[in-house]
Amino acid sequence: MAEPADIIRHLWERTQARDWAAVGELLAEDVVVEWPVSGERILGRDHYVRVNAEYPEGWTIHVLRIVASGTEVVSEVEVHHETMGLHRAASFWTVRDGRIVSGREYWTEPGSDPSPEWRAPYVERVSD
Repeated sequence: MAEPADIIRHLWERTQARDWAAVGELLAEDVVVEWPVSGERILGRDHYVRVNAEYPEGWTIHVLRIVASGTEVVSEVEVHHETMGLHRAASFWTVRDGRIVSGREYWTEPGSDPSPEWRAPYVERVSD
């Protein structure tokens, strides 16, 4: 059986390949994935696959890192979209018995939360 970190790496690879049947193979039938930033919860394998499959085309995923501890896996990805720009996601996954059983993903766009001027003396501004 694959390690939890490998399962998540496969998730991103199969999503990038648009291999939706193979994405579904990695998910428990009753997987629950939450998107707190948009206030959404995706219930079940079929819904998770459809949400991703129906996302407007023009995107490319780049995995920045995957860190695992036991059944818990954190991934950070960058997604470039031809018309919607750059997005980043920090995702927290639980993998049991070779399947993803839950996830919590924080999707954002760099620059969407501008640094307030009062912090300027204490921080270095970055753009990456």
